[in-house]
Order: sequence, then C-alpha cells, then structure tokens
Amino acid sequence: MNLRRQIAVTVAVVSFLVALTLGLLVHQASVRQHTEQARRSAEAALESLLAAYSGTGMVVGQTAAVEEAAAGAPAAAGLPEELRRLAVQGHEGSMFGPGPHGTAMWAAAGSGGKVFSVRVDYREDERAVAELDRTILLSATLAVAVTVLAGVFAADRISSRLRTAARTARTIARGDLAARIGPLGGPRDEVADLAAAVDSMSAVLRSRLAGEQRFTADVAHELRTPLTGLLTAAELLPPGRPTELVRDRVRFLCGLTEDLLEVSRLDARAEPADLSVLPLGPLLTGITSAGPPVRLRIDADGLVTTDPRRLDRIVSNLLANAHRHGLPPVDVRVEGTTVSIRDHGPGYPDDVLRDGPQRFRTGARERGNGHGLGLTIAQGHAEAIGVELLLDNHPDGGAVAELRLPAGVRPGVEPPAGQRVTGEQPTRVPPAAHR
Repeated sequence: MNLRRQIAVTVAVVSFLVALTLGLLVHQASVRQHTEQARRSAEAALESLLAAYSGTGMVVGQTAAVEEAAAGAPAAAGLPEELRRLAVQGHEGSMFGPGPHGTAMWAAAGSGGKVFSVRVDYREDERAVAELDRTILLSATLAVAVTVLAGVFAADRISSRLRTAARTARTIARGDLAARIGPLGGPRDEVADLAAAVDSMSAVLRSRLAGEQRFTADVAHELRTPLTGLLTAAELLPPGRPTELVRDRVRFLCGLTEDLLEVSRLDARAEPADLSVLPLGPLLTGITSAGPPVRLRIDADGLVTTDPRRLDRIVSNLLANAHRHGLPPVDVRVEGTTVSIRDHGPGYPDDVLRDGPQRFRTGARERGNGHGLGLTIAQGHAEAIGVELLLDNHPDGGAVAELRLPAGVRPGVEPPAGQRVTGEQPTRVPPAAHR
C-alpha cells in the first residue's frame, strides 16, 4: 500500500470512528431525554390520578386504572407484573411496558389497598429517536465522505511531491549527479526539507566525484611521460631474467596508466559514440580472431546499431577477463543481437555479482593478477553505445557475460521479426558485475 492509500485509509478510519462515537453519544443523549420526559409525564399523570381519586373517588382518563391490591384480583391490562408487585407493597414506580399501540411508559402506586396505574404512549418518542438516528447516519456518512476526499487530496499532493523527489533520486543513483529536485511547490514542510537535502547531497557528491576524476586524470597524465621513458630505457637493458622482470612490470604500469586515462575519458563522457548499422556476426569474427583462441558460434546474425571501436573494446576486455580468471575453452555465441561469452572456470564470486563493478577490485582470489579496470571500462563503453551488459554464472559452471545490443535497421529495410529497434541509444543501462 503506497503512502497516498495509507493516508486515505487512515483518514477514513479515523473519520468513521469519530462519527460513530459522536453518533452513539447523541443517540444515547436523545434516548435518555425522551425516556426522562415520558417518565415525568407518567409520574405527573399518576399524581393527578391519586389526587382526583382521593377527592372524588372517580378515575379520570382512558389511560388510568384502579384495581384491588388483594391477591387474585384482576390486573390492569398491560401493567407490568413487576411494577404491580411494587405497587401492592405500597411503593411507587415507573417502567416501560407493552401498550395497545406499542411501547408505553407505565407509572403505578399502591394506596388504601388499591393499585393505581397510568400509561403514557412512547410511540411518538420512538419515532423521534429513529428520525434522529437516520439524520445522524446521513450526516456522519457525508462528513466521512468529505473528510476522506479532503484526505485523499492532501495525500495526493504529498505523494506527488515525494514521487518527484524519488524519481530524481533514482536518476542521481543511475549516475546523473547534475539532476536536481528543485522547488516542489506547496508549504515549506518536511518534504521540502527532504528535497533540499537530496539536492545538497547530489551537489556535494558531484563535486567530490569531479575532484576524484580530475585527480585520476592528472595522475595518469603525469605518470604517462616518465613511464614511457622508463619503458624505452628498459628496452635498452642487456638481455636477462632481471631485464624481463623490469620490462614486464613497466609494461603493466603503462597499461594501467592507459586504462586510467580511458576511465577518465569515460567518466567525463568526452568522446561521443560513432554509431552505425552493421551485421553483428562479421564484427565478432574480426574481434575474436585478433586475440587468444575462442570457440565462435553464430546461430543467427542480426543488424545492430553500434560503435565498432567501442564494441571491440568491450568484447576484448570480456575475453581477456575470461582467459585470465576462467578456464578454457572460451565460448562466444551470437544469436540475433545478443552476444554471450562463457568460460569454464569457477565463475563470478557472489560479492562481485551482488556489488557490481569495483575499480581496482578484480574479484580474483590471487593477488596481483589484474587491476580491476577491465570490466569497468567495458561497462563504461557499453553504457555509451546503449548496450546492456549482464554477468551471471552458468548452471553447469563458468562465468557468462551477455551483451544485448540495440537492433539496427538500414534505410528502406524492414527490421527482422522479433528484433527491437531503438534510437540513438537508451537512457539507462543496468549495472554489470565484474571480476
């Protein structure tokens, strides 16, 4: 149940309980008032009967009656037996009982061996109470309906402002740190404070991330020149095992520097994608033939909209990852606009699948084997050209990387059945895990 429904239900329940409580209180007060009024009327009539009988010896009124108090004497029609016994004992009292036209208020008293009783019809009072109950029910229903509508309206305004803030927060979470919630309208309340806090947090994160990106780029640029000179100097060293070790480490540092520069360019989105419509099969054939051996299988070739240079970089990094951390054979399968790469190693660790790409975190149990930027770069290029990169473990063992490319259509050519056609590139690409 969303917030709007929660508020509406809460308002409805509270309104109903308030209306029910007030209705019961008014009903009880009305019943008590009519009961006391009927009781006073019956007692007044009984007093008049006693006074008239003591003066004239006559019974005046159709609702009055006098009977003998002796046992076995006939009782007045309708007089409650409990009230008659009280009068026989010489007491005076009143109570509800049956009458010829419905409920009646009876009053009785005993005097001189006789029982005096009078009856006051309660039918009109019952009608008045019933009419009041109907009025209360109608008024309570209208009040609850109006209150619920007002609550729904207020809840909708709050919910709408919160949804706006949530959409912007999700946009920020996808990496767009320039997104801002801005003024939401309405009062300066907790929702406005939340929006201001999210905007402030986004601005701080953007500033810090920009600083880290500049630092990474600056470090890579500063290291590039001396490392290039160091690599040249290492090539001039005399042959030998120490020379090979130095050259290997220098090459590693040079590769790391180039990867850092590429990550910086991806973070800055400095290079626009050069998209074109090409068949996927020949692209993969050329990419896979330039590296270590793989088993390429093309089940169905499809046209895709992609940047060949960036796709080469993505697939090359995935293949390097499979060869470095997995076991042969490495299978590459093309099916329409989807490419899957599978090795037969231990698969991705759970924390890698759960947390996604982490720079300088390889996911390998051994240390010093890779620097964790390969799949980070692959994911960055995938996002730039609208490719969905998904990583998982195969049920039979091994890591599986799947690339889902946007379908491409040449002018004047209908797209193949079942292929989806996109624009330049989608606005959101789910994060991929890496090793």
